[in-house]
Amino acid sequence: MRVNRTISGISGVEAGHWTDGAAQTGCTVLVFPEGAVGGGVVPGSAPGSRELGVLESEHLADRVHGFCFAGGSAFGLAAADGVMSELAERGVGFRLGPHCIPLVPAAILFDLGVASARPTAESGRLATRAASSEPLAEGRVGAAAGATVALASGSPQPRGLGSWLIQDGDLSVAAVVALNAYGSVRDPETGQWLAGDGSVRTTAPLLSNTTLAAVATDACLTKPQANIVAQMASAGLARCLYPAYAPVDGDTVLVAATGAHGSLDAIRLARLGHLAARCVERSIVRAMSQR
Repeated sequence: MRVNRTISGISGVEAGHWTDGAAQTGCTVLVFPEGAVGGGVVPGSAPGSRELGVLESEHLADRVHGFCFAGGSAFGLAAADGVMSELAERGVGFRLGPHCIPLVPAAILFDLGVASARPTAESGRLATRAASSEPLAEGRVGAAAGATVALASGSPQPRGLGSWLIQDGDLSVAAVVALNAYGSVRDPETGQWLAGDGSVRTTAPLLSNTTLAAVATDACLTKPQANIVAQMASAGLARCLYPAYAPVDGDTVLVAATGAHGSLDAIRLARLGHLAARCVERSIVRAMSQR
């Protein structure tokens, strides 16, 4: 039996891609058929996003129904329209009278320096249809089909997407990262530079940037707790990317908790946040190793 060590191995999470390999762009979708408590943090200075307001602790909606990551810069936000349409047709969403409104926070990365097309609403619909609990494909796929790293050091190279899951007793936590960093990439365990040398050259090109990460867990979290986990998980970016959260990056971390297990006290929440950051680290390293 094949063990799923990607984010779709979390109970209550389905994941899928739409990829245009020839055009070097795509989108990646997470679906939460029963809904999930969401959180998020945006440490980058140049983000592109929609519906992140539903992740705020004060927002009326208590659950989200999917996440959408896409290439195409701001144009790629159109992919979330297709995700919403597909989920609404399935009856997955926030119920308001006779209406079913899927809540799908979305974020984009800039791949226009290499991509020759942009994700559309149909792209998002197809990625949603492809979403399953099977292991998520890694490499130059989905939102990271046109990803580039190490521009800051003056030695840009193509990269992609990685995912990793950690089991901790009765809890599971996983991440998926579309690695499109302005900075160099370093493995925090070995200290090895995987791309670039950590420098920031004044002549560095601005071809593409923004790293997107999503974390999922089967823990039962409140919205404030999910936002704490998102903040802690963002440390995984800072441990691997040099620089992280650059002015030209829109680095974004989203969190979804499906709630299969009981609530957490402060100590277990701290451990969950720590493991989330570790999953982000390992997902980045895997994104560097996948082709």
